Amino acid sequence: MLSSADLAAVWLTVKLATVTSVLLLLLGTPLAWWLARTRHWLSGPLGALVTLPLILPPTVLGFYLLVLMGPDGLVGRALDAFGLSPLPFTFAGLVVASMIYSLPFVVQPLQQAFAAIGDGPLEAAATLRASPWDAFFTVVVPLAASGFFNAAILGFAHTVGEFGVVLMIGGNIPGKTQVLSMALFNHVEALDYDAAHRLAGGMLGFSFVVLLLLNIFRPMHRR
Repeated sequence: MLSSADLAAVWLTVKLATVTSVLLLLLGTPLAWWLARTRHWLSGPLGALVTLPLILPPTVLGFYLLVLMGPDGLVGRALDAFGLSPLPFTFAGLVVASMIYSLPFVVQPLQQAFAAIGDGPLEAAATLRASPWDAFFTVVVPLAASGFFNAAILGFAHTVGEFGVVLMIGGNIPGKTQVLSMALFNHVEALDYDAAHRLAGGMLGFSFVVLLLLNIFRPMHRR
């Protein structure tokens, strides 16, 4: 059985992954749509910036976010000017860092799904006098359903598995910023391998289920 501290870490991880995934879908959808449709020269640099977390070591990303959001950083000073507390070592800070770290796992599936639609369905909707908003929600969203599904699953799963970024931004505060990966690290460091096996086994099973769902639903959407 999991201890109360481990259960708190599980709950915090699920909460973090859910909030991060929802916010990324809301913010990542217009960004992915713009990247898929535009020919502006900024699409190259912006696309590279979105993809950067895929190859940047998490501790490097976490370090610069810590500097940026700390009391002496640009974001930290801006928050202080509005009477707000700094983001590091808070749940809000974990959400911001997780959104940046998981951004490509949400934007890229959506961008690929939007690009695959092409111009034909939108041109047909325009001939029926559908507004851009109507065309997006009645044509694009149904056709890109697999992209939204993949983005939601990958964004959630990637957030669950975070370690380096949450360590730098959130530290390891039980009940506040201690997520599953940090709890697992604590058990290994304390040589409590039984507790570590329980957490690691659960995360391994979760990862397998995520990949299974992706492999099951992708062929279904293609048909």
